[in-house]
Amino acid sequence: MSNKVIELPPQPTYGFAELKIIIPRNTIRGFIITVSIFLLLLLAYFIYAKASERSNVALPRAPISKITLGGPIQQLEEQKEDAPPPPPSQQVMEIATAAKAGTPVPIPDAEIKEDLKEFATFEKLSESLAREKGQEIDINQLPQNFNLDTKVEIQQKEEEPAIDEFIPVEKEPYIDLADLQRKVVYPEMARKAGIEGVVVVRVLVDKNGKPKKVVVQQSDSQMLNQAAVDAVMKSTFTPAIQNGQPVTCWVSIPIRFKLR
Repeated sequence: MSNKVIELPPQPTYGFAELKIIIPRNTIRGFIITVSIFLLLLLAYFIYAKASERSNVALPRAPISKITLGGPIQQLEEQKEDAPPPPPSQQVMEIATAAKAGTPVPIPDAEIKEDLKEFATFEKLSESLAREKGQEIDINQLPQNFNLDTKVEIQQKEEEPAIDEFIPVEKEPYIDLADLQRKVVYPEMARKAGIEGVVVVRVLVDKNGKPKKVVVQQSDSQMLNQAAVDAVMKSTFTPAIQNGQPVTCWVSIPIRFKLR
């Protein structure tokens, strides 16, 4: 069995000792180059600054001498200064035919200018004055059996609270849920499809216990919403109580739909 000799490549002579010599030398060389470039830039800046100062130096101006004008030119200037200003021009605007003393004579429509043809009649002026002063009522036009001493109560429209507005009350609006469930009419389409679920509605109950608005808050099926709204609108609630008085308030009502 023969043995083969494998020659290994020679080890490099470049190592830590060589780096220890090269790094300080290159560092000094780079520092010298950096300082030289900085000095050149600084010198260029000073040269540019000196050149700018020289270009900004103002050139000497020629002396200005005053000359007094005489002769006919001076006389002409004096005449212009002494002359009075011309009178302002008067603009005459022809509005209509000039009035003359005596018996007024009607003007034909053809001679009236376009901007003066439309005049306000007495009826229009009366209507305009009535709108400015307020509505005027002619007492003579009222019926004979009308009693002026009758007091008329004007009911102010109550502002409705927002659906998420907090209203502190002692008692919230109340309704018997069992009685409400009996008023629910199951939708025929939902019955045939076998749809069941719960619909939660938000009801605005006024101080008389009547529902004014209904908003569907949560629903298991859109097919059940209208039946829930109809049942709530047909019902009568006990209004909310605040400081011993009924008030308008929102309340949430769940309505269940279940097939038997």
